[in-house]
Amino acid sequence: MNLKDSIQPNKLPNHIAIIMDGNGRWAKQKGMIRAFGHENGTKAVKQVVEGCAELGVKNLTLYAFSTENWNRPKLEVDTLMKLLVNSLKKEIKTLQDNNIKLSAIGCLNNLPKKVHTELQEVIELTKTNSRLNLTLALSYGSREELLNTVKEISIKVKNNIISPDKIDESIINEHLYTRGLPDVDLLIRTSGEQRISNFLLWQIAYAELYFTDVLWPDFAKKHLYEAIIEYQKRERRFGKTSEQLS
Repeated sequence: MNLKDSIQPNKLPNHIAIIMDGNGRWAKQKGMIRAFGHENGTKAVKQVVEGCAELGVKNLTLYAFSTENWNRPKLEVDTLMKLLVNSLKKEIKTLQDNNIKLSAIGCLNNLPKKVHTELQEVIELTKTNSRLNLTLALSYGSREELLNTVKEISIKVKNNIISPDKIDESIINEHLYTRGLPDVDLLIRTSGEQRISNFLLWQIAYAELYFTDVLWPDFAKKHLYEAIIEYQKRERRFGKTSEQLS
């Protein structure tokens, strides 16, 4: 039995989020510049998107570029932005052929105009697709997202649009960048690092965390399957006891 056959279709995570880490180290190991790692990382993206679509996972969110990443060397940032534009253009047909909807979260207005335009075009072209909802986190930081949420709700309270005693989790969810997306069930981080890095802090409250030493450019479908199999072995209690679940 291969790995894919070991996955239980009725216990798939509804929402997988991935911190794609290790491009720079992968390139360094090969004596190449960091940009080479980012370029090869796009192959892993394709593997994971295809794998999720084939299995029937409905939501996949990829941490593509954080708010902190703007502080990286200009050459690396420029390369990442150029790579993003090229990838979007290249993958439009694949997204359409596989019925995949593209979305994006983050401070998208901070993106270069060319990137922002290309991104919005692909989002518009794929908006009615329904097999898999692929979300790119771009210029994204969870603390900034939460700050914006607090500000938006505060303004509505001030203007008597929302009553303070009516604020609950659903109100907060409606004001996050991820509005409309379910909570994350499985968070994967590659490269051996074991931290969250300001990614979906509210949305991963009860997510299962999976860390792997595999560097992102080497991450393939088999590694995705391994993560899902591990996820399916875990008991998700959401604060309850094992006895209550049984």
